Amino acid sequence: MKKAIKIVLCVLLALVLAVGGYFAYVFLAYHRIGDNVPLEVTEEGTRTAAESGQTYKIVSWNIGFGAYESDYGFFMDGGTQSWAWSPERLDANLKTIGDTLAAQEADFCIIQEVDTDSTRSYHRDEATLLRGALGGYDSLWAQNYDSPVLFYPLTQPHGRSVSGIMTFSRFDVTSAVRRELPIEDSLMKLLDLDRCYSVSRVAVADGKELVLYNMHLSAYTSDGTIATEQLRLLIEDMQSEYEKGNYVVCGGDFNKDILGDSSVYFGKSDIEYTWAQPLDMTLFEGTGLRLAAPLNEADPVPSCRNADGAYHAGQYVLTVDGFIVSENVRVDSADVLDLQFAYSDHNPVAMTFTLEP
Repeated sequence: MKKAIKIVLCVLLALVLAVGGYFAYVFLAYHRIGDNVPLEVTEEGTRTAAESGQTYKIVSWNIGFGAYESDYGFFMDGGTQSWAWSPERLDANLKTIGDTLAAQEADFCIIQEVDTDSTRSYHRDEATLLRGALGGYDSLWAQNYDSPVLFYPLTQPHGRSVSGIMTFSRFDVTSAVRRELPIEDSLMKLLDLDRCYSVSRVAVADGKELVLYNMHLSAYTSDGTIATEQLRLLIEDMQSEYEKGNYVVCGGDFNKDILGDSSVYFGKSDIEYTWAQPLDMTLFEGTGLRLAAPLNEADPVPSCRNADGAYHAGQYVLTVDGFIVSENVRVDSADVLDLQFAYSDHNPVAMTFTLEP
């Protein structure tokens, strides 16, 4: 009997040490990448400088690391999957994503959730795959997610994740930097590594610059306020560039309801979520910047679905993807491309804009 008790106690002690050791590893591995980090630009752009008075097209798309097909549900959103379905399905989906972006023939593409070495995407270098699909663009990748090995869910641990945001430009990118965003100080920071935005500069023939921002704000937070703080910092940066006389265009995934109440356009869902709160429009007051939300009121299309399971009627949908522009940039159109969430939990959003002399 005493021997059995000793065995049980030894097993329990081993489990406690293993769990404690793992949590120690997670906390010791935690770090932030840094602010104002220069980004390497792959130079394949075919044009030297943009021109004022000309109209350009930009597409923004959160590709969900290539995994979120229409039948996919992510474990952190209420679904069950933690990896892409299979290497074969991932590769096929990434090819379709690349082909879809190329078919847009946009002047600029900004993409979020591009993995380069993650367990969940079978360690595919998705940045290299997208560069292969989009020829004739300068491109850069900025890391905004660097997670240690996660052993949850137990049936298929999420593993290690290295992911980022990617920018493509038909024009020469003269310089690019990674800017660090604030994140929560609580344990939620372990699920939110390591938020940033990228700043890319393109020369304009009139001597100014087109300053292009790519961002992906926090989603997995305790109350959503940190995303507002991130946006405040981002707006201050953009405002400073506009006040220098530059043209400013920002796009990406706000993780906020940028229509204020998307249910007005898309109806109430069968399950209501609160992770995407309405965007605080007062942040733009007096900045010289304005929101360009992609919306066709005659035929509204959401940009995002909650990935709690396969895409279905009544699922929570809303628009969280869009653009911010300075007052010297005229928005000619902004809309969501209706792909029925076939390749990602986000539909791409597109904007045409003119740099006003």
